[in-house]
Amino acid sequence: MPHPSRRGVLGTAAALALPGLVHAQAAWPTRPVRFIVPFAPGGPVEVPARFIAEHLTHRLGQPVVVETRPGAGGALGIQIVAQSTDQHSLVFTTGSVAILPAVQRNPGYDPFALTPVSVISENAMAINVRAQSPIRDFPDLLARARAEPGKISYGSSGVGTTTHLLGELLKVRAGIDLLHVPFRGTGQGMGSLYSGDVDLLLTDASIPIPHIRDGLMRTLAVTSAEPVSALPGVPAVAQSVPGFSMVLWFALLGPAGFPPEAVARLTREMAPMRGGPLAERMEAGGGRLLLTGPDDLATRIRTEVPLWRDVVRAANIPQE
Repeated sequence: MPHPSRRGVLGTAAALALPGLVHAQAAWPTRPVRFIVPFAPGGPVEVPARFIAEHLTHRLGQPVVVETRPGAGGALGIQIVAQSTDQHSLVFTTGSVAILPAVQRNPGYDPFALTPVSVISENAMAINVRAQSPIRDFPDLLARARAEPGKISYGSSGVGTTTHLLGELLKVRAGIDLLHVPFRGTGQGMGSLYSGDVDLLLTDASIPIPHIRDGLMRTLAVTSAEPVSALPGVPAVAQSVPGFSMVLWFALLGPAGFPPEAVARLTREMAPMRGGPLAERMEAGGGRLLLTGPDDLATRIRTEVPLWRDVVRAANIPQE
């Protein structure tokens, strides 16, 4: 029986080692990474997306680019990632990823099929009145709403939006009845609040801060479990409605089958941003930079998808 040559033995060894070498050379990412923001340019989601994209560009060895792809209330951008097969496209979105399946008959994606990467941040929401409103504080709002059901109106940024569902959740949990008035965005709602056409305006907690400084608005309560430092003296809804908590959260998700090593790499490389300028900017706007990793995000989606379906059903909100 002929003995194998030294060259043949080395060649066989190299062949056996090749898969490992190829894997090491092909460690994620192997090309530029896309963050799809499913909302219009200049919105509150794009700011942290660009901060994080710039940070990751320096750490991943590949460019991380941000693309805004608005449409269908945010569903279009999520669909793009859900249907992607390149494993280098992710969606940088809000908790609307769990809301859209409740308010749209066919959002074009399955929230449970997406790969959770990380909760990026969360922001308290705010219940606001104009400065001259007769409603003194949040307990006074509850008392008035219970005394005259349906008389007090609240403005939201549109039917099926986060602010609309906040109002409906508050109605259920506080046992009150409020009249919903949808607007095309917060700016339109602000004008109606100041003119007295609506009594309340529900917003992200960062919105009222400059208007409070200008003496135009008051915030009755924030919706996080605890008060926020950006709005000193403003109580949490939970102080009057025990257990109430609803926050606007931002998250990063990949398509189905997104590599676990990519999730781990992104989580690890984003971690140093805690305590940096993005964290400070978010705290000044009533938010918190979390960068929790995939488990917290998976839990939020698993919890909130059925929650919002129940709220939409209870409020008789028509599906689009």
